[in-house]
Amino acid sequence: MTDADPVLRISDADREATVARLRRASEEGRLDLGELEERVTAAYAAKTGADLEPLVADLPAEAGAAHAAPLAGDDRRRALVQRSVPLLFPNIVCVAIWLATGADGGFWPIWVMLGTGIAFLSLVIRYVTGDDLEHGSRHGS
Repeated sequence: MTDADPVLRISDADREATVARLRRASEEGRLDLGELEERVTAAYAAKTGADLEPLVADLPAEAGAAHAAPLAGDDRRRALVQRSVPLLFPNIVCVAIWLATGADGGFWPIWVMLGTGIAFLSLVIRYVTGDDLEHGSRHGS
């Protein structure tokens, strides 16, 4: 279960916390790579807490995950890179589809790039300002 209210719109921090939980579940062998990719994609597309809840409903609760210490140095850089890859992947797929279909008309992948670019910019700002990339912000969000 997530901490997000099911009827309220969620923040990027809520999405990132869910994605981090999914990654840990995958590392523990609870999700295969296909399930992880599917759930991460759904987490980044989620609008409300109710959208996030089914993504972690079949995973055991994590003890003390919300109170974990912020990441430091190399771990923060590694977390930034790990969270950047899922934002880059849809762009590559969309451009490949656009090219494979003849690259006719307008460059429609720009709309996907705009959405993922905003999420990436938010991620970079959190990294630069020192917010914890793994467990929300350093201020307890």
